[in-house]
Amino acid sequence: MTPQLSIIISTFNRKDILLRALKGFEQQTAQAEILEILVIDDGSTDETAAAVADFALASPITIRCLANPRKGPGSARNYGIKEAKGALILLGDDDIIPSPVLVAEHVAWNRKYPADNFAMMGHVSWSPEVHPTPFMEWLGLDGVLFGFRRLTPGKEVSFQFSYFCNTSVKRDFLIRGGMFNENFRGYGSEDTELGYRLINRGFHLLYNPDAIGYHYKHFSYAAACRRLELMYATKVFLDTTEAGQALNEQASRAKPPTLKRRLMLATAKVINPFLT
Repeated sequence: MTPQLSIIISTFNRKDILLRALKGFEQQTAQAEILEILVIDDGSTDETAAAVADFALASPITIRCLANPRKGPGSARNYGIKEAKGALILLGDDDIIPSPVLVAEHVAWNRKYPADNFAMMGHVSWSPEVHPTPFMEWLGLDGVLFGFRRLTPGKEVSFQFSYFCNTSVKRDFLIRGGMFNENFRGYGSEDTELGYRLINRGFHLLYNPDAIGYHYKHFSYAAACRRLELMYATKVFLDTTEAGQALNEQASRAKPPTLKRRLMLATAKVINPFLT
């Protein structure tokens, strides 16, 4: 069977980690299913393009590095989607190392659900090499980074949990859905907004925790605070979209915080300066 999977990875100044991710795709149990890997270099200054070109020369996989002016991840991903030759798109990230069965899981689930409005989202865990702390474990399961603990294996994912860093989507449906909104120039929110638009078009995003990608990044408490500040900056634009309005409506309908929750928030305000 002719391979139909195009893997798209946008990158900015993460050359060394990116090469680890590419090596991980070479070690897939279903490597033969990969048609190509498109690396979209979003204005890197660390010689990413040259490093990827050297890597591609010895790789059994077709790897192309495409230059994109510094416009942000949404623009870079859209460029890759337009250039992709495969019917199935796997959106990865430059600091997520695929487990050996990641591609096999994505391909198998998309064959099980062949309709173009069905897609699959894998799981993202911390790489053991970064020695994750208890705070990082919380951040990846219940925190502002990811909320995987709230998801049910095999079930649909609501738009606020649609993460496109380990997700496979049929290319035609993605293009018809409008792809990523390139007006998001900062960090975060473009995934949420795209998930909202696609789901309103009949999109079904299923969660498969067996398709694991390992996040090769160490997060301190201060780094998490900086990440949250960047997310709040993009929320200003998110609030102007239908997705942002839907999130705000959900928040307004939410029940008042319990006494336990109020005590936790009060405690957090006290200890926050010391943690930072």
